[in-house]
Amino acid sequence: MFVVFNIELCHSFTTKQTNLGGNQELLKTILFGGESGMSYAANAGLALLRIFAGVALAFSHGFSKVPPGEKLIEGTANMGFPMPTFFAWAAGLSEFLGGILLALGLFTRISSFFIAFTMLVAIVGVHGADPFNKQELAFMYFFVAIAFLLKGAGDWSVDSFLRK
Repeated sequence: MFVVFNIELCHSFTTKQTNLGGNQELLKTILFGGESGMSYAANAGLALLRIFAGVALAFSHGFSKVPPGEKLIEGTANMGFPMPTFFAWAAGLSEFLGGILLALGLFTRISSFFIAFTMLVAIVGVHGADPFNKQELAFMYFFVAIAFLLKGAGDWSVDSFLRK
């Protein structure tokens, strides 16, 4: 029985290693995945939300953080992040480049992941002791990013074009 299991395990492993098409499909799903075939209204709503949220995040918040200033680097260090300059750059690029990618609908799920992580740090680390009216914008960007992380960019996006 052990020999049969071991042979099946080896066969499964070698099949997965030689099945490059499956790995390419997985990578394509991660990079450009999302639902397609939605209604006109659903695509219009997703596109409007994606474009507005991405442009607003990139140019209202991210643009001023690239390159990161001393205040952002110091704040990152005060939150306990190692290599504060690196993580300040990561936060700035998540907001600026992530916002642009979100607006375009390019690498939507990956950029949404980084945006959501950055907004979670903003909610907990930066605005943790603040009243809700100071946290609400970070919460809004966080949940928009989570929605696009789960749903994808929709049919009216660069991801949809590259997915085909």
